[in-house]
Amino acid sequence: MEELIQFDKQLLLAVNGSDSVFLDYMVLMLTNAKTWIPLYLGLFYVVVKSYRCNVKQILMVLAAAGLCVLLAGTIDDEIVKPLVARWRPTHDPQIGSLVDVVNGYRGGNYGFFSAHASNTFSLALFFSLLMRNRLFTCFIISWSLVNCWTRLYLGVHYPGDILVGLCWGAIVGYSVYRLYCKVTIPAQFEQRLLYIPMAILLLTLVASLVYAGFAAR
Repeated sequence: MEELIQFDKQLLLAVNGSDSVFLDYMVLMLTNAKTWIPLYLGLFYVVVKSYRCNVKQILMVLAAAGLCVLLAGTIDDEIVKPLVARWRPTHDPQIGSLVDVVNGYRGGNYGFFSAHASNTFSLALFFSLLMRNRLFTCFIISWSLVNCWTRLYLGVHYPGDILVGLCWGAIVGYSVYRLYCKVTIPAQFEQRLLYIPMAILLLTLVASLVYAGFAAR
């Protein structure tokens, strides 16, 4: 186990940070939850249009998404992290001084497991199963993985934290979807509507590049 822990730490140091101020600013924007509000609004719009303003059905989807966040992230932050009490790399007495810290961002004391990974992947899997579109699935899964990469880049999670977060997020996302299917019958989503959140995702990535370019000047 000790060898695995040391490997996890060395792997983090290998992928953490860079000498690029441009990447620093881009990652700080991408890792910020507020950056993805337009994506969430795009998904909400797709749900509203597909359920033809059926308030009950819309609320059930919102409740399912909220349950994903509750089980994947809130339980992690409030129970697992304090209980396991594994230092974030940026706070780890052993390697903390070796971690490339970006703009003083260190996160909280404990990092096992990654709430970013579990939250985003649970939502990505839930909506992928709900909307049943391969291209959309590729986009939304990539969104989750980009969030995971930002946490490694910033040095606030070990790869093991990310891996466990992804696994827990997958369990939560799938379980919530199965529960949702037991309660109601999913709608047939209009495939053309799915281009909206995909376009928003691309535009958000472009915006982060533009922001980073100006900020790094």
